[in-house]
Parts: sequence; C-alpha cells; structure tokens
Amino acid sequence: MTRVRLTVAERREELLRAAIEQIEARGVAAVRIADVASALGVSNALVLYHFSTKDKLVAAAFTYAAEGDLAHLGKLLGRRTTALRRLRSAVRWYAPTGQAKGWRLWIEGWAVSLRDAGLQEVTRDLDRRWKSALTEVLAEGVAAGEFRCPDPEATALRLTALLDGLAVQLTSYPGAVSRSRAQEWVDEALARELGVERASLTA
Repeated sequence: MTRVRLTVAERREELLRAAIEQIEARGVAAVRIADVASALGVSNALVLYHFSTKDKLVAAAFTYAAEGDLAHLGKLLGRRTTALRRLRSAVRWYAPTGQAKGWRLWIEGWAVSLRDAGLQEVTRDLDRRWKSALTEVLAEGVAAGEFRCPDPEATALRLTALLDGLAVQLTSYPGAVSRSRAQEWVDEALARELGVERASLTA
C-alpha cells in the first residue's frame, strides 16, 4: 500500500503523536528512535531528519502534549457561562478522575525533568500557564460576586497541587484511593476554596 505523502508539518505531528504513545508505553528512559519509527512504519533516518536526537524528540513531544492540554483548558475556561461553572469544568477535566488523559506521560516528564533542563522548562511552562489560567478565572468570579477567594493565585496553586498529587496516587498506585473518593475530595476542595456549598458545584 502506498503511503500518503505528508507535508513537513503533518509529518512532524504524526511523529510527535507516535512519540507520546511510545513514551506512555515504555517510559522516557526506555523509548528509542527505532520504537517511534517502527510504530509508523518509517525509517529511523526520517525521525532523525525531523528531530536530530532522541532528546529533542522527547522535548518536542512533551511540548506538543502540553500545548494540546492548554488549548483544551482554554476552551473550557473561555465558555460563555459563569466563572464557577468554568472552574468546575476545568478542574473536573484535569482531575485524574476526569477525561484528561496522559497522566502517565506527565508523571514520567516530571521525573525526567529533575535531570533534564530542557524538559524541566517544558513542564514548568505548562504548570505556570495552567495556574495563570485558573487564577484569571478565579479573579473574574470574585469580581462578579460569584464566590469569595481572598488570594486567587494561592488557590490556583493549592488546587493544582491536590490534582497533581491525586494523579500520582491513582496512576502509580492503583487501588490506593478510589476514583469516586478522589472526585469527592476535589469537589470538597474547590467548594472550600471558593466559600460555596459543595451542592452548588453540581447544580
């Protein structure tokens, strides 16, 4: 079967998606250029033509994944509805009990970024932009009188820390906490931070 000829941008995107899948399956340390090439039925040389080294491929793959997550977050927070509903949607999507995928990828990324300055910059940027987006909507809700939140920036940090921590527990230690219990904790934390009744999150 003849392969469809892709543009440079399309080929890079195809390689990045394959790299993400391989990293999730094998881990950053174990994944090889050959694994990515084999998954797509292309040569190692083609992968190296676009990224030149494994380190550059890995960094680009995490950047691609981060941009995808941030784009979806932007859609959720940009909806024409109340700040409370936008926050609820974003937090439930991001939580390890929601529809956000790739937690194994990010846990792998956090571990490797301890020793890799380039990857650390990617994960740090994702973290900063996520907190900034939450902070902005929290401030909007306060200004609109929807809820109370004395320090939106600190609230965004605490919520993110809770979600990231639960993701590690649910992903790394299956059975350590049930998804339903984790969701209860997330809802309780959000309600507490905003000074609202938990029931208002499902109203």
